[in-house]
Amino acid sequence: MASRFYLFFSLSLLLLTHSPSNSQSNQFCEAGIGYGEVGCGLSSSTKLLIKGGTVVNAHHQEVADVYVEDGIIVAVKPDLKVTDDVKVIDATGKFVMPGGIDPHTHLAMEFMGTETIDDFFSGQAAALAGGTTMHIDFVIPVNGSLIAGLESYEEKAKKSCMDYGFHMAITKFDDSVSRDMEIMVKEKGINSFKFFLAYKGSLMVNDELLLEGLKRCKSLGALAMVHAENGDAVFEGQKRMIQLGITGPEGHALSRPPLLEGEATARAIRLAGFVNTPLYVVHVMSIDAMEEIAKARKSGQRVVGEPVVSGLVLDDSGLWDSDFATASKFVMSPPIRAAGHNKVLQGALSNGVLQLVGTDHCVFNSTQKAFGIDDFRKIPNGVNGIEERMHLVWDTMVESGQISINDFVRVTSTECARVFNIYPRKGAIIAGSDADIIILNPNSSFEINARSHHSRTDTNVYEGRRGKGKVEVTIAGGRVVWENNELKVVPGSGKYIEMPPFNYLFSGIDKADASYLSSLNAPVKRSKSTT
Repeated sequence: MASRFYLFFSLSLLLLTHSPSNSQSNQFCEAGIGYGEVGCGLSSSTKLLIKGGTVVNAHHQEVADVYVEDGIIVAVKPDLKVTDDVKVIDATGKFVMPGGIDPHTHLAMEFMGTETIDDFFSGQAAALAGGTTMHIDFVIPVNGSLIAGLESYEEKAKKSCMDYGFHMAITKFDDSVSRDMEIMVKEKGINSFKFFLAYKGSLMVNDELLLEGLKRCKSLGALAMVHAENGDAVFEGQKRMIQLGITGPEGHALSRPPLLEGEATARAIRLAGFVNTPLYVVHVMSIDAMEEIAKARKSGQRVVGEPVVSGLVLDDSGLWDSDFATASKFVMSPPIRAAGHNKVLQGALSNGVLQLVGTDHCVFNSTQKAFGIDDFRKIPNGVNGIEERMHLVWDTMVESGQISINDFVRVTSTECARVFNIYPRKGAIIAGSDADIIILNPNSSFEINARSHHSRTDTNVYEGRRGKGKVEVTIAGGRVVWENNELKVVPGSGKYIEMPPFNYLFSGIDKADASYLSSLNAPVKRSKSTT
């Protein structure tokens, strides 16, 4: 990686005195509601100059031009000069930022007797329209097999139109799973494993399995992730609601209150501390869970907290809507919480207790949601967000003054790249980085509705929401794929991004282990008793 960056640093210096070579073309096709087939397309230059914008990275911003060639950022400097064969985009008065990275999605996922409505083409097309240029999806094992699960998702991802990576879920643990985890890390570019503490009877793992998984993650330098809800207690809560005659969507939230999220978060944190391995808590939805993360981080434990955009901007009022179709679209796990939790989560994001924003994009249409019209336990869990995340975080957090523009880049892109060990290839606008770039106009406005979004679902949990700050251009791999409210993508053009183990969170773990061992003052030498 280092040699690659030295190479492009040299190229950036040469750019001032050398003209770019002739441009090449590539195939794109416009993605509408029905989505096109491979073969339609437009030519597009492989050379691009973004001129006059304010380039924003997580820790720095400057007015500069950005020159891109063959999918790589070659130079970031003021007043770059290029020849006529380079496509020029004027970004004056706008922000030029790294494309968003969504750390938490479920595309083409089989779940609760159905499959999410967005696949690896429609979901990614929606992401690009919203300024997200990479996502990390969760591979679900097939009958507990990691290898079979990965093969299934590799097939699903063949229609990808942007870069993506994989996490791997662990649903059982034995010697074969342990061996496969090593293959995933060392050969397949997967550096994170997720453990569900919820969904009893399907995905849920017990504490014994979690401990084994945490130890294996540590030995491989892989990041352990948890869905933190007490699955046994949730199962009891569901039975309680049914006994009370509460069968509608509101029963979903009532059956799994915040204290069950807080308990599971605390338990996972303590077990990770016992093993001394970093922990990533997905979709932090409640004050209860956030406080456990805050306490752990204050004590020095390496815990990453991921809020999702639905938990940051919504409250649970929609679940009590008298129309089932409206109420059911808000069903997700952990649930969207009562008003107040979202504001506290925003504060935790602004002060660094929570580090990066995902979506848990896991979308089912109204027909699928209706599977649970007489029993909330049968409503497929999940909401949208992959297209809306960047706009809503900007409007909610930046426009309100809760975070800076640099922090916006950090929580939507850079920190994800760092946590999953692909920075600075991703998450930065510097020479040598991948040309995944957005141009955001802070003076433009957006409006969200199901009629105009690019997801295949027929509902949107952010329906009617308006705000300031619009992504006007998305560039993925050096190609302009979103401009003038037009989306041009082609299935099969996305790339799988391998993510190496031992991210920055593992630095010093070995020293902490050594310190712990030296502190034991054991075993104590004792004289043997005699009879």
